[in-house]
Amino acid sequence: MVYYCNIEKDGDKFLVDFPDMSNVLTLGLSHEHALEMAKEALEGCLESDISRGLTIPPPKYKKGYPISVASHIVLSLRLRELRGEQSQTDIARKLGLSYQAYQRLENPRKANPTIKTLEKIARVYGRELSIAL
Repeated sequence: MVYYCNIEKDGDKFLVDFPDMSNVLTLGLSHEHALEMAKEALEGCLESDISRGLTIPPPKYKKGYPISVASHIVLSLRLRELRGEQSQTDIARKLGLSYQAYQRLENPRKANPTIKTLEKIARVYGRELSIAL
């Protein structure tokens, strides 16, 4: 998953904004530093918003500088999308997990699933797990 940011020089600083994520703004002391700060700000905001159960706008803007989102954050977002209107309890039962264990999978600050757990999730949703290395 990739969000694009804009970087604008303002005096001796570089301002960063994400058109798809209006709550993410940061700055850097150089263009390179601005890109580093953009990734940190985007991922921090996504982790916070996901943890609080907020709706995350999908990336649509395709200009500017691409910032890739870390896999653990993308996993949490995808699990919520796949679950849809089903409860976490229902999915946990289907996976043979406790409610708390499943809840951690949807929290990017706590998720750290094994490959076997990912395979179970794929089966429950009728999907095939593909891992690109």
